[in-house]
Amino acid sequence: MSMIFKFRMLSDESETFVRDYEVRYDMNLADFHAYLRESVGYEADGMASIFLSDAEWEKGREFTSEDMGFGAGTEAEEEGAWAPPVPMERVSLGQILHERFGRLIYVFDLFNERQFFIELLEAKFEEEGVEYPRIVAEAGEPPLQYDAAAGEAAERSMFDEAMDEFGTFEGDDSYDDEY
Repeated sequence: MSMIFKFRMLSDESETFVRDYEVRYDMNLADFHAYLRESVGYEADGMASIFLSDAEWEKGREFTSEDMGFGAGTEAEEEGAWAPPVPMERVSLGQILHERFGRLIYVFDLFNERQFFIELLEAKFEEEGVEYPRIVAEAGEPPLQYDAAAGEAAERSMFDEAMDEFGTFEGDDSYDDEY
């Protein structure tokens, strides 16, 4: 029998959004990230990170959806100093969650610091005949994958903003460009 983790995922952007998931403890973070993204209807593009978190939701160790090329552990990591991000596919949930009520922060939009807060509710043995991962409770709509205000700003280039100042310029009819 395999161990199952039950998580609750919340959003600071939507007070009514709640998802409870049950997943195998040995699921790697890359598969967990893909499952979460799919469960809320997000597209597969863009980088994401999962952070370990303390009781006050302060970010700890980072696990990235893309290998950032930092290599394996370092001496600094062993001494408790800054540690380089680890690719998600190298780590399972069971390797990083060692205590009851462990917390994770799932940053799905790195550039705009948009995230979900995930808390481990319980660890239990799998139920016979049940397929995992699965959603066991859900309420509310997730926030949009792309922040509308950030999207509007991204659609306007620096050139567009600079040209706004000249939008009403109609030229000078008294200027003679012939020699």
